[in-house]
Amino acid sequence: MTFKPLGKRVLLERIEEATTTASGIIIPDNAKEKPLSGVVRAVSPKVAEKGLVSIGDKVMFAKYAGTELTLEGKPYLVMNVDDLLGVL
Repeated sequence: MTFKPLGKRVLLERIEEATTTASGIIIPDNAKEKPLSGVVRAVSPKVAEKGLVSIGDKVMFAKYAGTELTLEGKPYLVMNVDDLLGVL
């Protein structure tokens, strides 16, 4: 299944953060926050036309931005390109 964002939207896959600290302490699942970075998996024609981000870019996004959805059993976020904070 392919997903094509419309308007000024992008499809992101979250990048999971480390589960241990630098000193080796394991962080329990209930203490972790959702990661605020992801990889762009699809872009709308408007976003591609402007060249703001492209597929494969690693980006940072606002904490409560986007709509979660599941495609083929994997979680993704669809968000407006204006909610992206920058490219890593």
